[in-house]
Amino acid sequence: MKTLDSFNFKGKTVLARCDLDSPVVKGKVLMNERLKGNFKTLKELKNKKAKVVVIGHQGRPGQSDFTSLKQHAKLLKIKFVPDIIGKKALEEIEKLKDGEVLMLENVRKLKDEFKGNSNNNLVKKLKEKCEVYVNDAFSVCHRKHTSVVGFPKVMRKCMGRSLEKELKALKKLKKVKGLYILAGTKPKDNINLLKGQKVLSCGIFGQLCLIAKGFKFGAQNKFLRKKIGIVKKSKLRNILTPIDFGVKVDGKRKELKLEDFPSKYEIYDIGEETIKKYVSEIKKAKTVFMKGTAGYCEDKKFCKGTEEILKAVSKCKFSVVGGGHLSEAVSKLKIKGINHVSLSGGTLLEYVSGKKLVGVEALN
Repeated sequence: MKTLDSFNFKGKTVLARCDLDSPVVKGKVLMNERLKGNFKTLKELKNKKAKVVVIGHQGRPGQSDFTSLKQHAKLLKIKFVPDIIGKKALEEIEKLKDGEVLMLENVRKLKDEFKGNSNNNLVKKLKEKCEVYVNDAFSVCHRKHTSVVGFPKVMRKCMGRSLEKELKALKKLKKVKGLYILAGTKPKDNINLLKGQKVLSCGIFGQLCLIAKGFKFGAQNKFLRKKIGIVKKSKLRNILTPIDFGVKVDGKRKELKLEDFPSKYEIYDIGEETIKKYVSEIKKAKTVFMKGTAGYCEDKKFCKGTEEILKAVSKCKFSVVGGGHLSEAVSKLKIKGINHVSLSGGTLLEYVSGKKLVGVEALN
């Protein structure tokens, strides 16, 4: 597969599919690790005197975070045009000089983006103006969208530095059988990873594993009612489950053991005894893969489980952690020593579970 080292980009117009999907709070796009990761590829292309056209997305149509990319361009300090394949966008692409970067509008505002082929106006218009396609968005490589699989069919192509870094680390992870720490709020994504590895469960996933064993939490069962049944008892072999939890009582953290349930309090973190037990298991492992946070890390009181587990993981011989919330936690907590922090969630899980990624296949 070709990389940025494969081409002489000087004077070439490059179409860069970047990973721009970011947290949006009260309408404000926040700087995050994904944007920082793309910056490295864009900076290299600028230094190589390419004319760079950036495409990407923010949110999904109909959702609250589906918005313009104007703020993203401002955060990356590059020029923005509120157009994709119209006259205004094509004229601005024509004006680009060597070493300049231009970001187009949210590509998901076009229906052509969801067609996933090269026979549509999105591809036809931009391939006339651009010579090389660069995919630097690992997080969408599992999606059969036009910006991921359409352009590589009709253009010279390669991967950017973020995508290259992801694939190198994950190939190394797949070669060995290590310890998995599975958490997060999307338990269905974890099911395909239960293939004989020893698993430490936490977060919503850990709670659903206990419910699958017949455990009743009380208030938490009501909170999880739509997800109960996702985890089956037959899948629980080699899965360790929490033995206590941190709950919120009058705004403060309180530890409850399993025998203290059912309880009227909702769970926000794994408890201190579970932390000790899991850290002990992590110390025995040479290779660790962690997905998702152990608790509600937006509140420092309930980020204890995530922080202590990450500190232990960082001391392992080889470690990969991933998922949007977890990568943000690594940055926020200033954890050092982890071999690779993946910026993806769904794509990461599909790759680790053995599925082929259409976006990566398109680059071969």
